Amino acid sequence: MTRQRYSYQPRAGHGLPHDPLNAIVGPRPIGWISSQSTSGLRNLAPYSFFNCFNYHPPIIGFASSGWKDSVQNISESKEFVWNLATRPLAEAMNESSASIPPEQDEFALAGLTPIPASQVKVSMVAESPVNFECRLTQLIRLQDVHGSELESWLVLGEVVAIHIDEHLLEDGIYQTAKAQPILRAGGPSAYYGISEASRFDLVRPDARRG
Repeated sequence: MTRQRYSYQPRAGHGLPHDPLNAIVGPRPIGWISSQSTSGLRNLAPYSFFNCFNYHPPIIGFASSGWKDSVQNISESKEFVWNLATRPLAEAMNESSASIPPEQDEFALAGLTPIPASQVKVSMVAESPVNFECRLTQLIRLQDVHGSELESWLVLGEVVAIHIDEHLLEDGIYQTAKAQPILRAGGPSAYYGISEASRFDLVRPDARRG
C-alpha cells in the first residue's frame, strides 16, 4: 500500500501552521504543580509535558521550558505537589497558567483554596480530587544530540503521600473516568476529556498464558 507521508526534520522547521509534535504525543496528562518559595510565596502552574515514570517507589515528573518559578521553588525547597486537573477545574487550571510576578498568588488568581499537605511544606489544591505530595529526586537540564544544554529542565519527584476523594474509589478500585481528568492536545487551545464510552480492555500475553 502506498501512502502519502508528510516528512520534515525538526531543526529545519515543520512548515505547518502549528508544530504537530505535542498533538501527536497526546493527549497528555497535565502536571498541575504547586510549589512554595523559601520565603513562603505560593505558586501554582500547569505543565503539559508530564507523566508517571516509576511504580515502586512512585516517581512522577514534568518538564519546564525555561527556568520558571516552579523550578526555582522546587530546586530550593526540594518539594512539590501534583494536583489532578479535571473538567470542573479546567478554567481555574487555565487561569493559573497566567504569567504573573512571583509575589502574586495563582491560588487567589484562579479562585482556588490552598490547604496544607501532610508530608511536605507546600499547599495542595483543595478542589482537586487527587493530590500527590512529592519530594525532589532529580532536576535535570535537558541536552540536544550534540550535548548542548537547552533552556528546559526535567523535574522528577518521589510521591510520598497520595490523597484521593473516596467517591472515586469503587470496591477499592480507582475510577479514572469518574474523576473527569482533562488532557492537553495540540494547537494553542485543544484539550480532551475521557469517558467510560471510550474505554476498552486488553489482557497482556503473559497474563493469558498464566
